[in-house]
Amino acid sequence: MRQHIQIGNLRLVVALGFVVLAWMSFRRGLVSPIWCFAPVLLFVELARRHELVIRRKARASRAVTFYERGLGRIEDRWAGQGEAGEQFRSASHPYCDDLDLFGNGGLFQLLSTARTRMGEETLADWLLVSAPLCTARSRQAAVTELRDQLDLREDLAVLGEAVGAGVHPERLRKWAEQPPVLDSRALRVASAVLPCLLVFSIVGPSSSALAWLRLAVLIAEVILGLCLRSRVKRVVGGVEHAAQDLGLLAGVLSRLEREKFQSLRLREVQKLLDTEGVPPSQKIARLQRLVEILDSRENIFMRVIGPPLLYTTQFAFAVEAWRKATGSQVGLWLDAVGELEALCSLAGYSYEHPAHSMPELCEEGPTFVCAGMGHPLLPAARCVRNDVSLGAEQRVWIVSGSNMSGKSTLLRAVGVNAILAMAGAPVCADRLRISAVVVGASIRPQDSLQGGTSRFYAEITRLRRLTDLTNTPAPLLFLLDELLHGTNSHDRRIGAEGIVKALVGRGAFGLLTTHDLALTHIAEQLVPLGLNVHFQDHIENGKITFDYQLRPGIVEKSNALELMRSIGLEV
Repeated sequence: MRQHIQIGNLRLVVALGFVVLAWMSFRRGLVSPIWCFAPVLLFVELARRHELVIRRKARASRAVTFYERGLGRIEDRWAGQGEAGEQFRSASHPYCDDLDLFGNGGLFQLLSTARTRMGEETLADWLLVSAPLCTARSRQAAVTELRDQLDLREDLAVLGEAVGAGVHPERLRKWAEQPPVLDSRALRVASAVLPCLLVFSIVGPSSSALAWLRLAVLIAEVILGLCLRSRVKRVVGGVEHAAQDLGLLAGVLSRLEREKFQSLRLREVQKLLDTEGVPPSQKIARLQRLVEILDSRENIFMRVIGPPLLYTTQFAFAVEAWRKATGSQVGLWLDAVGELEALCSLAGYSYEHPAHSMPELCEEGPTFVCAGMGHPLLPAARCVRNDVSLGAEQRVWIVSGSNMSGKSTLLRAVGVNAILAMAGAPVCADRLRISAVVVGASIRPQDSLQGGTSRFYAEITRLRRLTDLTNTPAPLLFLLDELLHGTNSHDRRIGAEGIVKALVGRGAFGLLTTHDLALTHIAEQLVPLGLNVHFQDHIENGKITFDYQLRPGIVEKSNALELMRSIGLEV
């Protein structure tokens, strides 16, 4: 900061010195005009150094933000900081909204440290779709390797000109894969030769021949410009729309090219950058320079001399030549950057949460056996841990308990940890043994005024989707909260029993919560595959308290009346 101010003051002093020298030279004749060049050269050098200081200052500011957010995650102050991933939300997804993946305080916001849109999209895809076990294992190895590479993760965090994520991969990928619009070698040569002839006719010795040459060249340029105008406009508009934040992309690629990795997954990612000759980072940097040169056509000086030099046309041809030679590889480079950033996000989460364990991924399923499991979105000071054991011999837990006792939180903890495990990330548990699973939840069904659907209809529609998920190769891990509580008790009991039996019969396993004790008989109907467990509450000095500890058996009391009385309702 001090250098920034000092150099700024020096530039002001030098500018004033130039004014004084110019006055002394041109108005008073006291010094030679040649002395005016000294402050000009000094000003240019100071401007160059000032720019370097400004860049270092901005880089340091981004580094501070990187570590402040890291400390916020460690100290459970992270909610509201960073990207929330709202654009990835989908009401039709089988668990997206139920398990708080996106939005303020969601899982994506906790995990993501990506600097590019590719990194954010890749991480979101991993959370939305369970990976095969072999893929999850390879990600685990990569996360373990990247966990302690703090320098690499910091370098990625401070790249670019802004703190937020940049680069728009779909625009760039789509543009790069399109066929060239300008692909005529003869026209490209003509666009380069004609301006050279024009310059020669202007600077050459005055003669009638050169005058006629100049006129002929200008006519040829007008004809060529009119013929190519629409295509040049398409090229310039296309690349300006697609090629944003290329400096950030080049920086990430350059950092990835320099790193030496050990795990197979990271070596495969790096292999996507194997190209002959010039590395990808330099090719992207060249495209960035071409775009910057095209942008300079808006300069007043270039508006005057640009048209006779066919300035825009020549660089449009250069952009198209770049796309023809390199465009087919851009998609691979974007995939590599997205994968690296997603892995770095999971590695940062692992580094900041050393108590979280890497799950054991097993082939025998269905399996979800967890010890000391908590919810990763809850502050550590308020997170109560429980053990959950589901598998081939015990498929369903019926979780009973009073309101606010922790039933829904337990479902979400199971679901979020299963998602983390299938993504290749550590889990909030002392130990977790899990097989390949597909997660499906019905925790937060919503009615829709615009869609004309009730909450009950939304719930049974979701249950139909979960039933369809049992047709996938991996077993369904279902999480059902207060199943069918939008209908009468008679239909609810029959419907819930039929749905759970159908899911289990299709190879699914999971948890069902209820405060309606009539549904606890489902476990008895499924013996030995079913088990009743419950949460308790206590009345202390007229106040309801919860310990959120899971216990075997059926809950024996309800707190609904006490809760109503505690807020002043006369019941």
